[in-house]
Amino acid sequence: MVNIADRMSHYPSELSGDQQQRVAIARALITDPKLIVADEPTGDLDRHSASEVLAMLQRLNEHLRKTIIMVTHDAHAAQAAKRLVHLEKGELIDAAAR
Repeated sequence: MVNIADRMSHYPSELSGDQQQRVAIARALITDPKLIVADEPTGDLDRHSASEVLAMLQRLNEHLRKTIIMVTHDAHAAQAAKRLVHLEKGELIDAAAR
C-alpha cells in the first residue's frame, strides 16, 4: 500500500524522507487501527512527496474507513481535511466542516 517494497532491504539512512514517512505510515497501519494520529505527516517533504502522502491518507480514510487526526502547520495539508479545528491560545476552535 505504501509503495516501498523495493526498498525493503535498505536501512533507514538509505531511504529518502518520503520513503521514511511511508515506513512510518506502514508501521502505524500494521495493527489495523481505527484511528491514526499523524503529527506533521508532510513536514520535511517536498511538494510532490507531500501530495503523495496526503493522497495515501485520503485513501486510508475513504477506502479503509480509518479516522485520521492530522496536526499540521502546512496550509496545503490542512486543505485535504474534511474538518478543520484550530488551536488558538490553548482553545480548540471548530472551523466550518468541509
